Amino acid sequence: MNNKKYYPWIVVALLWGVALLNYMDRQMLSTMKSAMMIDITELESATNFGRLMAVFLWIYGLMSPVAGMIADRINRKWLIVGSLFVWSFVTLMMGYSTDFNQIYILRAIMGVSEALYIPAGLSLITDYHQEKTRSLAVGIHMTGLYTGQALGGFGATIAGAYSWETTFHWFGIIGIAYSLVLILFLKEKKDHTVARLDSEPGPKESPVKAAIKGMGMLFVNISFWIILLYFATSSLPGWATKNWLPTLFSENLSIDMSEAGPLSTFTIAISSFIGVIAGGILSDKWIQRNVRGRIYTGSIGLALTIPALLLLGFGDSFAMIVGGGLCFGIGFGIFDANNMPILCQFVSPRYRATAYGIMNMTGVFAGAIITKLLGESTDAGNLGHDFAMMAGLVFVALVVEVIFLRPKTVNMTDK
Repeated sequence: MNNKKYYPWIVVALLWGVALLNYMDRQMLSTMKSAMMIDITELESATNFGRLMAVFLWIYGLMSPVAGMIADRINRKWLIVGSLFVWSFVTLMMGYSTDFNQIYILRAIMGVSEALYIPAGLSLITDYHQEKTRSLAVGIHMTGLYTGQALGGFGATIAGAYSWETTFHWFGIIGIAYSLVLILFLKEKKDHTVARLDSEPGPKESPVKAAIKGMGMLFVNISFWIILLYFATSSLPGWATKNWLPTLFSENLSIDMSEAGPLSTFTIAISSFIGVIAGGILSDKWIQRNVRGRIYTGSIGLALTIPALLLLGFGDSFAMIVGGGLCFGIGFGIFDANNMPILCQFVSPRYRATAYGIMNMTGVFAGAIITKLLGESTDAGNLGHDFAMMAGLVFVALVVEVIFLRPKTVNMTDK
């Protein structure tokens, strides 16, 4: 485990497991509604279930910038371990819940604890991996999220074989056990630059003032605003596919949701897996020849989502719909693998977790907005049309990214 040559990849492997649990534990609830409402009758109400899902998103989004600030100021290993332990304990306790209020409070706590992971995890990976492996490392880590999302869909299957309480119990126990594995094998990067001012000359500043100063430095960075714009814009179709693609498959292909659900989920999961690996390898090679290599690679990914959205929205055959899903997954995967690496070209290690936390918040809030709008669109019979219209927004974001994002270095430093 002390081999310096291979340890950066051991970090990716360890955090891949955390990423899987992160998405799997949050997704399980959505699939187990039918099993749970037998014992918790409040869940029979779609309004109550919507509140339960929404509280996680809003708290997760609001906590993301705070999580980034914390990750920039403390030992990230212990933040990741603590985050995993808490949300796994919450998952365990959900199995003991007997009423709606208990589930609601636990879901809110999960939003806080899960938000603490992503900025810290990606920041740690990008510290261990430089320009030659950074995008591939981030891409491999992202496959853990995709895998967790897909496995979370089997929550209902396990609940049917055993019970929903047992399902929550065992996955909570697995997460708690895995946090012990991280204690033993995960290590903070020794030369990690901590964004705290007690290491700088002059009078010490409070954590609040230090955080405000860090936010100020980000918000006067024009490149960060551009990154924020294209990340938020691309999050619209990203969340749309997570929440509405099964419905779109069902409507456009005239098939039952029992078929549309697995077909759409696996189409996106498999193609996204291909996309993040391909995008990571291409970006890591391109950046060694051209300082804008990651920008161009991410742009290729975004460009692929444009025809994909048109096919998904207007297609009426199996080949068009599934082809659109495959194209979208590959393109979004390429884009996904390069977000944090691109950020590293404009933001120093001191503020990267904070920056990604802000990006994560804008992405989640964009997802909440588009999920609501597409719900109204579905009721009006315009889901396919409005899905396709998102291609125009992505095109604008793509043009802005290519024209205005001009990094001067492959890796911004504090020097």
